[in-house]
Amino acid sequence: MVEVAVPTGVHIRPFLSVSPHHPIRRTIVVTKTKPWKIRKVAASSSSSSSSTTSACGYKQTVDDGQQVVLPNKASKKRVFFLDVNPLCYAGSRPSLHAFAHWVSLFFNQVSLSDPVIAVVDGEGGSEHRRQLLPSYKAHRWKFTRQFSKGHVGRSHGVITNVLRKCNVPVIKVEGHEADDVIATLVGKVLQTGYRVVIASPDKDFKQLLSEDVQLVVPLDELERWSFYTLKHYIAQYNCDPCCDLSLRCIVGDHADGVPGIQHLAPGFGQKTALKLLKKHGSLENLLNTAAVRTVGRQYAQDALTKHADYLRRNYEILSLRRDVDVQLREEWLHTRDTSNDSATLSNFYKLLEETRDFRHQRASVSNG
Repeated sequence: MVEVAVPTGVHIRPFLSVSPHHPIRRTIVVTKTKPWKIRKVAASSSSSSSSTTSACGYKQTVDDGQQVVLPNKASKKRVFFLDVNPLCYAGSRPSLHAFAHWVSLFFNQVSLSDPVIAVVDGEGGSEHRRQLLPSYKAHRWKFTRQFSKGHVGRSHGVITNVLRKCNVPVIKVEGHEADDVIATLVGKVLQTGYRVVIASPDKDFKQLLSEDVQLVVPLDELERWSFYTLKHYIAQYNCDPCCDLSLRCIVGDHADGVPGIQHLAPGFGQKTALKLLKKHGSLENLLNTAAVRTVGRQYAQDALTKHADYLRRNYEILSLRRDVDVQLREEWLHTRDTSNDSATLSNFYKLLEETRDFRHQRASVSNG
């Protein structure tokens, strides 16, 4: 079942700052004399070459078999995907304040009026992966269970309501993780001629990087979002993102609770993995080759032959599905109306502060 919360019109109150604790910034640079005055800069990004073009665009067939005229490469617009669940943490602790902080910065620093599609995890979305590996996203599972009890059980509704009032559709597909839903929708958005930016701290999305797919990542230490592109990836790893999934299968993904092979084969780290993947292209090619001939030093050869099933299990866990039964709606690609943002987010912060004060008062009474 696909659950979609659609935006609706709301009453607009006079302008209020998003938060007295977190001033809005569009860049890191803020004028010293007027701390609330900010300077805009356009986020630069590259886009891939397209097929045959005309004066207004080029033709391409989309999922339903129809041909549509798409914009020229130079005029491609961006669609943002907001991965909601990871933003609801302060470190490893569930926190709606963290969500409020990052979303307010995201709207005012990153996405502006570009279309945004928010995606949340569906119920039971991690079960298949967790059956393969019980430690998979175990911390997030605890978070989900906490948020299903008592007053916290309303948090999903509160988050959805905030995003809806900010004219952001919220997508939830039962039985599927948000990662897989986003990966599926990214392919559909690219077919329509848009570029994609995925807002998430999740490393899983690196496997989707391309000329037309970028990431924007929340940086706790800098209190801002930062773009991560294909060029960044190549500069960091000196290889193509198509190897990223295979690389993480070998070195592991601590954030998702997926261990690498180092505890089974000490010395088989990122450097060795990158060297082998550059030569063989993918984990499956590497494993198949290692099964018939020597591909590297003895410790690496032994690890690849003895623990091939372990690595293939990691691949099944970490690879994003792109076949979720979810359809892209044309209205999700419209320019986002930002007129409600300030009032909605200010009221959300106010609600969180009132809730915090109430808890402190109740704690004081009970302790007294």
